[in-house]
Amino acid sequence: MESQLEEKCCADTRTRILNSAGPVFAEKGFRAATVREICQVANVNLASVNYHFGDKQRLYIETVKQAQRKRIEQVPSPEWSPDTPAGYKLRAFTIALITRMIGVEEQSWQTRLMMREILQPTQACEELVRDYFRPQFNILLEILDEILPPATTAARRHQIAFSIVGQCLYYRVADSVVGLLVGEREFGQHYGAAELGEHISQFTLAALGVTEPLPNVVVIK
Repeated sequence: MESQLEEKCCADTRTRILNSAGPVFAEKGFRAATVREICQVANVNLASVNYHFGDKQRLYIETVKQAQRKRIEQVPSPEWSPDTPAGYKLRAFTIALITRMIGVEEQSWQTRLMMREILQPTQACEELVRDYFRPQFNILLEILDEILPPATTAARRHQIAFSIVGQCLYYRVADSVVGLLVGEREFGQHYGAAELGEHISQFTLAALGVTEPLPNVVVIK
């Protein structure tokens, strides 16, 4: 019983440090943030960081990874049966992807921290790619493999996959600009994660020739 209480206390302290480190790193970045400040916010001593994380860099990496992990916990990867059509898979994948980006409840520091890391990558980005981004990217490539001609080169497959990711990411980084361009009413009615996910997947499938061209789209030959 005593051992279980010690383990819980240890886990609680680790979580408290991570939750306190997030806003500090998001505001100041890795270099400017100090372990002392984070410990003050978490109300723990300096030795706690060394005990749980080893050093400031590992604390930063784990803080970034926790922010991403929470998104995935809120929006798990879609599941489908072996006979599910590729178009449906792409739609489900795209909606999940953009929902993680713009459609989950999050603390503002999580967004700032993730964008800071993507725009100014550190070693944490390498682990994000390895543990979170690459597995998702591979799922997208597997879906595209069911859609694209067998002779499609790896480079072309990657470009198409990044086009899908890029469309989703645009609404994450430029949401304020989009709102100003289209107006508050349209933005509120038509730029939620579900509708945008539908649009991006339909647009992509049409561009790949899987479905008919979108309505009111002029096909240039």
